[in-house]
Amino acid sequence: MRLDLTDEPRHFGVKGHEIKDYGKIFLNHDEMVSFKSGSGKEYDFVAKEWGFYATPSINSRLIKEGFKTALVVNESNQLYIMAVEKDKLDIFKKYLKNNQDNKIICWLDEFFKEEN
Repeated sequence: MRLDLTDEPRHFGVKGHEIKDYGKIFLNHDEMVSFKSGSGKEYDFVAKEWGFYATPSINSRLIKEGFKTALVVNESNQLYIMAVEKDKLDIFKKYLKNNQDNKIICWLDEFFKEEN
């Protein structure tokens, strides 16, 4: 793994939201970084020879960490996978409606249910 981080982030706007870019993380295959939210929830990202595991298991690990996972489309028909803290669903829904004109296609954590 190699880090190329900056002390002063690059600032840019996306649809009225300011983003701060702090740099890059370069992963070799089978290397992982974990991201921690302010509330302590964890999200892993793993590099593989063929690409990336961009999310932990949607119907297991993310649920245990307190996330719901949405497949979202924006007004330009671009698709996104968004991991949402369960106790912040109201904030997420306001964000989709008021700021981005995005729509939830489905909740991926509800898509496949194991039978008992």
